[in-house]
Amino acid sequence: MKRMLRCLLALSCFAAGTVALAATTSGIGGVAGQVTTNLANIAKLITAGSYVAGMAFAVGAIVKFKAHKDNPTQVPIGMPIALLFIGAALIFVPSVFKTAGGTMFGGSGNVAGVSGITSFGASKAS
Repeated sequence: MKRMLRCLLALSCFAAGTVALAATTSGIGGVAGQVTTNLANIAKLITAGSYVAGMAFAVGAIVKFKAHKDNPTQVPIGMPIALLFIGAALIFVPSVFKTAGGTMFGGSGNVAGVSGITSFGASKAS
């Protein structure tokens, strides 16, 4: 079983290396451009994940508040309050990313800043 897992890992590394070599990048500038593109996509993934997880924690807090109301001895009040705070923090993570990016890289810094972050409900300007 271990041998089969090692073979699968080696095959996947070979496939990933082949794909990486197929993407021709010219010099350090091409590599930097590719890394910047990937970081923007990772920022979008973190933004979407934090919104989904924050809403899930908020719904979980509502369910736990209901469980506490039904049976206060089983569910302590601290659990739904903690879930509510965690949900709120996760929902505000994208705003913190945008503010931190503006603070670290400046408002006009387009070279190394995190891009692709939009506020919840904001339309994307063209």
